[in-house]
Amino acid sequence: MNDMTQFPPFPDRLSVDPRSPYYNAAVLEHDVGIKLDDKERTNVEEYCISEGWIKVEAVKARDRKGNPMTIKVKGKVEPFYR
Repeated sequence: MNDMTQFPPFPDRLSVDPRSPYYNAAVLEHDVGIKLDDKERTNVEEYCISEGWIKVEAVKARDRKGNPMTIKVKGKVEPFYR
C-alpha cells in the first residue's frame, strides 16, 4: 500500500487528448483505470467525477477535422491506478 502514496492524486476532470485543457501527463504516465457504475471501462477518452460522466469514442463516427466523435455516458465515476 505504500506504493499508492507515490501516485499523483486524480483531478476532478481528466482527458487523454493532449490538446485538451484537462490533459494531465503526470497522471497518465501511470496505468489508469475507470469504473462507471462499478463496471470497468477500457475505452474512456475523458471523465468528470463531480458531474458523473465519461466520454467514450463512437465506433466509426468522425468530426470534420477527422477526430473521433465521443458519446457522453452518465453514472458513478471511479478512477483508480492499476
